[in-house]
Amino acid sequence: MPVERLLPSAEAHDMVGVIAQFSRERLAPVAAAMEEAEEFPRELMRELGELGLFAMPYAESVGGLGQPYEVYLQALEEVAQAWMIVGVGASVHVMTCHAVVHHGDAEQQERLLPGLLGGSLLGAFSLSEPQAGSDVDAIRAKAARDGADYVLSGEKAWTSHGGVADYYQVFARTSEGHDGLSCFHIPADTPGLVPGPPEHKMGMRASPTTPLLLDGVRVPARDRLGAEGDGQRIAMSGLAKGRLGVAASATGLAQAALDAAVAYAKEREQFGTRIADFQGMRFLLAEMAAKVAAARALYLDGARRLDAGLDFTREAAIAKLVATDAAMAVTTDAIQVLGGVGYTRDFPVERYFREAKVTQIFEGTNQIQRLVIARSLLRPGR
Repeated sequence: MPVERLLPSAEAHDMVGVIAQFSRERLAPVAAAMEEAEEFPRELMRELGELGLFAMPYAESVGGLGQPYEVYLQALEEVAQAWMIVGVGASVHVMTCHAVVHHGDAEQQERLLPGLLGGSLLGAFSLSEPQAGSDVDAIRAKAARDGADYVLSGEKAWTSHGGVADYYQVFARTSEGHDGLSCFHIPADTPGLVPGPPEHKMGMRASPTTPLLLDGVRVPARDRLGAEGDGQRIAMSGLAKGRLGVAASATGLAQAALDAAVAYAKEREQFGTRIADFQGMRFLLAEMAAKVAAARALYLDGARRLDAGLDFTREAAIAKLVATDAAMAVTTDAIQVLGGVGYTRDFPVERYFREAKVTQIFEGTNQIQRLVIARSLLRPGR
């Protein structure tokens, strides 16, 4: 069911409308089959880039479309409503663009952004390691200076788009301590950069998530983004925006589950009556709709703070927490509405349920979001 959106301009309505139509016509019809086949939709991602999705939130001066973040996120929600992995994949890619836009120099922006924002290049964000998920200070991958280059060694983990990305944004340690991380843009065909086999995941199977071996990877210094030691700041600022992207994607997933539940309730009869006419069912559907609306309101609140130049870190954490918990709850309830058939692969809600779970884990677990929120509330001088 199309969502009636409040957007700031006619141009924004047109842009989101184009993405929504593409998502309904090109993504939704193939999602189930490609998930079953574990087939990554690289060409569809490229087409989304050509339609302007990746360029939306960036300034025209760097080749973007100059739209507010709230517009981009509502387009992202439309994508995720049609197919979750494409929404999340777009969010990951746009997060890699963030580092080049906000921390790259003029030469890097001129060289890299046309492909990144236009969709011809697809990025992977590689921060985590086997022993370092939420604990960024535990990262051990090294980047040793060697003349005009850096040589990277170590192992990364949980890399979205591993094996299908055109470049990897890798965070490695150039010195010890909290400010010892640096950020590198590495083309996928660089010798020594070796994606491992994809993880066998519960959901989102069409998008490969892999370890990444760094075996003496030689990276020119011109491909370091920002100064040495800026890596953690680059990663955290990107992740704050990425959490809004996850919140928008989770909201789209929850909306899809709600739509499926409503459609089924209006058609299914028991005891000679549509189940949609039972008060208990109506109350359940109303609660699901309230969760979806609350999730949408919270990610838009975070985006509007970002667009206004205000600190949005806490609001992004709240949006990610609430929206992903809502996605888990709404997809669970959707299965209950459909009953036994909801537990089968003949209907999409079992896939929605499997996709929802990971949203509570990546881009910082929801336990980490609670820590971020509490820290903001309790900081001195608040």
